[in-house]
Amino acid sequence: MLPNRYQFREVEPRLTRLWADTDLYTFDPHGSGPLYTIDTPPLTVSGELHIGHCYSYTQTDVIARFHRMRGERVLYPMGFDDNGLPTERFVEKILKRKATEMDRAEFLAACLTLTQQTEDRFEALWRRLSLSVDWHYRYSTLSPIAQQTSQWSFIQLYRSGRAYAQLAPTLWCPDCQTAIAQAELDDKMLPTLFTTFAFQLPDGRSLPIATTRPELLPACVAIFVHPNDQRYASLVGSSAHIASAAFSSQESIEVPILADELVDPAKGSGAVMCCTFGDATDVRWWRMHHLPLHAAIGRDGHMTALAGPLAGLTSIAARKLILQRLSEQGLILQQKTIEHTVGIHERCGTPIEYLQTRQWFIRVLDQKERFLQAGRQMRWNPAYMRSRYEHWVENLQWDWCISRQRFLGGPFPAWTCRACGELLLAELDDLPVDPLLAAPGRACVCGSKDFEPETDVMDTWATSSCTPLIIGHWADDPVWFQRHYPLSLRPQAHDIIRTWAFYTIVKGIYHTDLPPWQEVMISGHALSTERSKISKSKGNSSVDSMTLIEQESADALRYWATSVKPGHDTPFNPELLALGRRLVTKLWNASRFAESRLQELDAIALTAPPTLLHLTDRWLFIMPLEIQTEKSWLVR
Repeated sequence: MLPNRYQFREVEPRLTRLWADTDLYTFDPHGSGPLYTIDTPPLTVSGELHIGHCYSYTQTDVIARFHRMRGERVLYPMGFDDNGLPTERFVEKILKRKATEMDRAEFLAACLTLTQQTEDRFEALWRRLSLSVDWHYRYSTLSPIAQQTSQWSFIQLYRSGRAYAQLAPTLWCPDCQTAIAQAELDDKMLPTLFTTFAFQLPDGRSLPIATTRPELLPACVAIFVHPNDQRYASLVGSSAHIASAAFSSQESIEVPILADELVDPAKGSGAVMCCTFGDATDVRWWRMHHLPLHAAIGRDGHMTALAGPLAGLTSIAARKLILQRLSEQGLILQQKTIEHTVGIHERCGTPIEYLQTRQWFIRVLDQKERFLQAGRQMRWNPAYMRSRYEHWVENLQWDWCISRQRFLGGPFPAWTCRACGELLLAELDDLPVDPLLAAPGRACVCGSKDFEPETDVMDTWATSSCTPLIIGHWADDPVWFQRHYPLSLRPQAHDIIRTWAFYTIVKGIYHTDLPPWQEVMISGHALSTERSKISKSKGNSSVDSMTLIEQESADALRYWATSVKPGHDTPFNPELLALGRRLVTKLWNASRFAESRLQELDAIALTAPPTLLHLTDRWLFIMPLEIQTEKSWLVR
């Protein structure tokens, strides 16, 4: 007989061990049923798992179990994304040291140790939550197969003209000291001073200029007005200057006055200074009008020698001093505090800069329609989430920047010949390769064997965008790949549609000319008490997931997770956990009641002619006896 009370603390761990010992959820590559392959999100190793992960990953587990019940062979792997900037910052936080303060090899060794320990904790939580993952297919984006796949993807894209290196204005995070992609840029409303000050015209008159970034004055290269703005029509083609010895290496800054339709005559004074670079508009003007390039802010966010006496100051400190010195010169005409939108790095919240650096890019701007069509070939659940994807693609302004100036990441498998400047790529048979540790193994076309290795690493998305290729063994098993690709399902959160979904579609289309999945299921976020997204890196979860499971049961947590539709954000609701716990108790009591009245019915079921049994009786009596030796009998 079943015990009077359901003791989930004893039952759930016992079942977890049973499933592991019997390989219950092991994928059968040689079976006869249809395949169902899940492109499970590889968890970013940037903090500890929280109830938001339990929420979304449980929903994926429900789909996996449903398709097994349909007789399909479900490949349900689990990955860990541990090869990029989020993991670096996580390790730095644990070590309480910056990566730049350590020997590279020492830091990478610490990353490997700490990520392995963290991923083991992740697996322990998922097993306790009863996810029906096939742990034989656990992988990480730092693993050799993932690195091989990512590097082979890069080589193919380079050979096809899709990947290229360029010295160009790029989005730059001064805190992380690396380039970032457009998808890693968030907008934030911040208060700032909107200052109108005076440039001088040749005839002695003042030309008012309004700006929120006076620290860029040393890098001013032009002033723009709208071509139809009659206030300034006579000034186009002339110049203006400002005394700048107090904040620049030059005694005076003199710049041309030019016309461009991008100027908003109603904003500020209607005359705008162009600095290299304050924003994307400055970049466009610089290119279109062939302006000079002056860098006032360096990679570390401090002022360069161009700022003269202000060199070495942070940009914020320089801003205050420049405003003070403009005021001392009597050049400030108006000043007010406004709220304006600032681009910040999503990883650290630091306002970004636009700096001229050499980076690796993947071309995407010329293939927008192709990516839109790929999105329309897949089912989206909820259907409206496809519009978010399309909106992102339609509004792309930059090619995909995939290089990072960090330590932890997939190395670019390339060297540059010091003799002739030719780029040499690794051979497929040599992958994965770290060019800092290995030579190419062959001479350059010019005969030289003296090479400069690529020192940058790939962005984490450059590898995690290969997850269908990694799971599908694209680089090493073409037969397996043909069977599994396109994958059946991509489950993911809505905030990474612009990154993980888009970048994976890019790789899928470029490498196979097919969308990577048949269906996309978008999950929402679990929200904190302040109704903000619960995040690993922020550590703003009010409860520990494992503690919650031990207190309330895995079933109760899963009940809450499956009570909300895909795509919907939801606050953590302890009341739903209580409902789930009570439901399990009711099922237990109902089972005890039935058990007490069915003690001798096994014999009846075995001896009674099937024709005398109702269909529901046959389900209850005969089917369990037929399948009790099968794995499905062990599934709760």
